Amino acid sequence: MLNINSLSPDLIRLLIILAVTLAAHFIAGRLLRHAEKVAARTDNVLDDSLLAAGRRPLMAIIWISGLYFSLRLIHTQTAEPLLEHISQIHTVAVILCVAWFLLALIRHFSENTVALRNQRGESIERTSVDGISKLMRIIVVIVSALIILQTLGFSISGLIAFGGVGGLAVGLAAKDLLANLFGGLVVHLDRPFNVGENIRSPDRQIEGTVEQISWRHTRIRAPNMNLLFVPNALFTTIVVENPSRMSNRRIDQTIGLRYEDLVKVESIVNAIQALLTEHSGIDQTQTIVVAFDTFADSSLNVIIRAYTCTTALAEFHALKQEVLLRVASIIEQHDADFAYPTRTLHLHQT
Repeated sequence: MLNINSLSPDLIRLLIILAVTLAAHFIAGRLLRHAEKVAARTDNVLDDSLLAAGRRPLMAIIWISGLYFSLRLIHTQTAEPLLEHISQIHTVAVILCVAWFLLALIRHFSENTVALRNQRGESIERTSVDGISKLMRIIVVIVSALIILQTLGFSISGLIAFGGVGGLAVGLAAKDLLANLFGGLVVHLDRPFNVGENIRSPDRQIEGTVEQISWRHTRIRAPNMNLLFVPNALFTTIVVENPSRMSNRRIDQTIGLRYEDLVKVESIVNAIQALLTEHSGIDQTQTIVVAFDTFADSSLNVIIRAYTCTTALAEFHALKQEVLLRVASIIEQHDADFAYPTRTLHLHQT
């Protein structure tokens, strides 16, 4: 049986530190489990994020502190040179744990916010959430690195001055990379497109669905299912069309009637106008144009321009097909016909 009186005071102190550390670990675990049960009954994403992000860093700080006090006690008694910098090491370890907690908090908060909005059926711009989350994580890493350097005795002012000169050299050497980083920042702030939207560029052969927007490049799935990796710097210099945000799709058609149907053109135009005006799939708030446009070489051209209520591509083509077939039926009902390229040859007898 262990006799406490036979133990040295230093060993007793070490055992007390171990007991306190174990007790703190146990109490913190019980409190966190109780807090998680309370947070589960609320819709607030912040408390869930705090608990999920703080569990492991808190436990790590408890054991780091216990180890620190134990090594400090040993250093006091033995004056071991290897333990002279234990205070700085402890401070750096605590800073890393705090940074760990903040990075995890940002990640959990963004994920929980998106999940809660989707569960409620509310719209949320995932691109903005990812952009803000990435920016905050970069800030946490930079600030943590500066604090650690200051803790280790480095001069931050000198480091910043050195970083200005070094940054210029690095910037010249990695200007393309920096251009892509700033391009990614512009995409995240201006939000010309989001993940899941279909985009295309008339300036370049770029078209497809956006799958991921990172800081260096944007990943796009082309219509032929190929994967495109587009540098973000390119989006600051080209025109980008975003069909996913269109309000309407347009029917823009030109039909050619025969010259012998000239007297029937007006009635055909009026019938097509009535068709589009009464059609439920045509947006009546937009301009509808049906008019005789020009005398072509072999036809009387009539233009048809209208905007559909749907923006879905498959629904648009089905609606356009229906309208064009009914237009053909109207032409047939007026005993008219479509024109074909013809040429009249006049022979003069000499």
